[in-house]
Amino acid sequence: MTGTALRLGVNIDHVATVRNARGSAYPSPLRAAQLAAEAGADGITAHLREDRRHIKDADIPLLRNEVPIPLNFEMAATAEMVAIAAEHTPHAACIVPEKREEVTTEGGLNAAGQHKRLAPIIKELAAAGCRVSLFIEADSAHLQAAASLGAPVVELHTGRFCELEGVAQQAELERIAAAAREGHALGLEIHAGHGLTFETVKPIAAIPEVKELNIGHFLIAEAIFLGLGPAVREMRRLINEARGISW
Repeated sequence: MTGTALRLGVNIDHVATVRNARGSAYPSPLRAAQLAAEAGADGITAHLREDRRHIKDADIPLLRNEVPIPLNFEMAATAEMVAIAAEHTPHAACIVPEKREEVTTEGGLNAAGQHKRLAPIIKELAAAGCRVSLFIEADSAHLQAAASLGAPVVELHTGRFCELEGVAQQAELERIAAAAREGHALGLEIHAGHGLTFETVKPIAAIPEVKELNIGHFLIAEAIFLGLGPAVREMRRLINEARGISW
């Protein structure tokens, strides 16, 4: 049986983390994005944080204009980030929670509790031509909030699933799958991501309502040993295998 192809977005933030550790011009996030595209990625994800700990402002126009696949701009719900997104008009703008002290995004956005704050931001991003998505937990209240806010896409947080084992992991997978079904019924496009590895990606990729996965840190880590191209190709192979697609 042949399934429906699943898009793969590659997050190149941590290439910039290595670059910034020495204050040098290398390794280049742009080159990483181009290599990922050559290896079969469908999109590039970059998170411009308030403290600019990895991706810098100058990276955004390069990624937007010099990479042959769409840019997914991860951003906090702030006026500064909305202005940057409106200026560069990436294909997609994914609103994520952001704390200065966190090492990485620690959980989903509180869409249900921030309706008044998020509504004008989503409207402005959509008017600028960005496909807006909300990074949320696999929770009915947040799914319904996303639909009522007019965000066409949600990305379900898979970090907890990746950290659990055994029965607990299976229960979390079922929760994510149920949320994907509910979101799809609400008319939302369903994406998923955070913490996915070669070992954990296939059960998530097999959820039929999921249309896109965004994976970053693991692929950049594997690139140290395999090279970025081979790491992306292996992730693509596993995703396609989960969907019953030859590649």
